[in-house]
Amino acid sequence: MYDVPMFIDGAEHRAVDGAWFDSEDPYTGKPWAQVAQGGAADVDLAVATANAALEADAWGGLTATARGALLVRLADVIAEHADELAALEVNDNGKLLAEMAGQVAYVPQWFRYYGGLADKIEGRVLPIDKPGYFAYTRREPVGVTAIITPWNSPLLLLAWKLAPALAAGCTVVVKPSEFTSASTVALARLLHEAGLPKGVFNVVTGFGKDVGAPLVEHPDVAKVSFTGSDATGRSIGASAGQGIKHVALELGGKSPNIVFADADLISAANGVVSGIFAATGQTCIAGSRLLVQREIHDELVSRVVELAGTARMGDPRSPDTQVGPITTRPQYQKVLSYLDVAREDGAQVALGGGPADPADVGDGWFVRPTIFTGVRNDMRIAQEEVFGPVLAVIPFEDEADAVRIANDSAYGLGAGVWTSDMGRALRMADAIKAGTVWVNTYRAVSFMAPFGGYKSSGVGRENGAEAIEEYLETKTVWINSGAPVGNPFVLK
Repeated sequence: MYDVPMFIDGAEHRAVDGAWFDSEDPYTGKPWAQVAQGGAADVDLAVATANAALEADAWGGLTATARGALLVRLADVIAEHADELAALEVNDNGKLLAEMAGQVAYVPQWFRYYGGLADKIEGRVLPIDKPGYFAYTRREPVGVTAIITPWNSPLLLLAWKLAPALAAGCTVVVKPSEFTSASTVALARLLHEAGLPKGVFNVVTGFGKDVGAPLVEHPDVAKVSFTGSDATGRSIGASAGQGIKHVALELGGKSPNIVFADADLISAANGVVSGIFAATGQTCIAGSRLLVQREIHDELVSRVVELAGTARMGDPRSPDTQVGPITTRPQYQKVLSYLDVAREDGAQVALGGGPADPADVGDGWFVRPTIFTGVRNDMRIAQEEVFGPVLAVIPFEDEADAVRIANDSAYGLGAGVWTSDMGRALRMADAIKAGTVWVNTYRAVSFMAPFGGYKSSGVGRENGAEAIEEYLETKTVWINSGAPVGNPFVLK
């Protein structure tokens, strides 16, 4: 068994009460690691450590340029250890090694990008309309930041938050998913060995009620950044609001992948399959609703069914595997329950529709790639996030009908548009209520491109120059440079 302790104040840390819990390998369904089970006392220690590091010379005393140079150095260390970090992620979440290796290899770019932005944080001199006064603004770190990450892409989604937070000068306490803690602790160890000062990056492992709730509620936490389900996000947002904390929420989606009759159907079919099945559907931007113009409905669905039907399921560590297991046992049961819900609502199974045969894939939590046709947009399978390899196909008539269906959702995270008409592409991009619209592609992300959602898909933006703003406060400074001080009872 692999031990996963917490990491606080630059050192490994066992839970105050000594408790541990098992982490299961989704491919085998068996425990592979034991994880320290933290609680409120561990949270208090981590937050106190992070709070002290804010003012300590080792971190708070760094110039912005020195802080940026440190982030670039951290990027190099992550790159050197990318393979071992990716292997830990596969053990924990069961996603393809090829996918996790690609993600972790890309993570250093976030640290390089925000390292370069660290000393570009600037205030402004204000053209004040009051003679005799000089006024300017300063940008300052918001303070101790609580970061709560999900199980589907632990290090990539952590980097989206951690890199800009560090560039802004914040300190952090991370609560990783209880299902995927190993890589986050390993990263903390590596970064501190590479020179990140003690107390700047702390990790408290455990369950939401024991660690997540006291972390969000802690009076010394100034900012909460969360990625996960909209239900949990609502709870975190409400709790953070009670504490008057800054909050960023990257939540769920029910993203439409919209294919028009004039699209390149081979590319569109590839994009549709990649958008929902390549990550076993376990991504917030999964293109889980396929909207197809009616005149090409049967042809495109036939292509997608044929292509998805060739997917090879099995060991995520094998280079031949194309679809891995569901990451957690509860999520596996949830996905299977949605297959029943879809059938009960009248959707027809065009592909899959149940668990994989253990004789083919072993004892892990595998669900066959599933495609439902005959779906109406008011069905639960079209409105609720499944977070699994399940595609709902919905026909549409024209642009207006496609926009109506696409926007008829509580979510607004992403959308795809497939067409050879660039005028149509631009009209659709304007009309769709989503934080990202891809045209003739899907699931492209970059450290340079802002990411976030409309409606129930979240609050705030990650990536791009906008993300660093999430971790900064603005202070205004007024200086009387010679104006007389008049009547003290009259505000001027």
